[in-house]
Amino acid sequence: METTQRTDQQRSADRRRRELLEAADRVVLRDGPGASMNAIAAEAGITKPILYRHFGDKGGLYAALAKRHTDALLDSLRAALDAPAGRRERVEATLDTYLSAIEARPQVYRFLMHPADGSQSDQGFDVGKHSAPLLRRMGEELAQVIEDRLDLGPAGQQLARVWGHGIVGMMHAAGDWWLGERPCSRAELVRSLADLLWGRLAAAGDKVGGPGF
Repeated sequence: METTQRTDQQRSADRRRRELLEAADRVVLRDGPGASMNAIAAEAGITKPILYRHFGDKGGLYAALAKRHTDALLDSLRAALDAPAGRRERVEATLDTYLSAIEARPQVYRFLMHPADGSQSDQGFDVGKHSAPLLRRMGEELAQVIEDRLDLGPAGQQLARVWGHGIVGMMHAAGDWWLGERPCSRAELVRSLADLLWGRLAAAGDKVGGPGF
């Protein structure tokens, strides 16, 4: 009975946490990096101390939102990498998946990757402290995909990590610039980035026994 009660309490807490994250998402979609704890608490119909009780502080809320959105993005990237298509098509589809995600929700992207300007009541984020772990996680995930699928020789694990973090860094920097300036279409950017990557990716063979790339 006690175990059942604890399980029910945990489910209730998890459900409440999801509801609060959804309220935070709505505020972020409206306010971007300027989203404040006061505005999020008001959107959720609670007081700020209750919000702090669930997440600790704005950094804790940020981390929870970052995990939520990064999980969804990584699922989409994995689907693009696993699509039944040629290697070049899957490279382009993966790049396009990332760019379309930041284009579809630019305010969420800016909240996750750029600090507030300090005009809000909450302090702005230290962008390096908060965004670097997201990019590092994406780099490690991509490195694992590359290592599992491509035969890169005796130093394959190290090279896969170099490629994984390098590709994520390229996507992030190019995407950030593109989202701000829109100097070309998304399709043109995808093709240009794929051209940059393609030479070495095209030359690498599939790992024996792996899922193929």
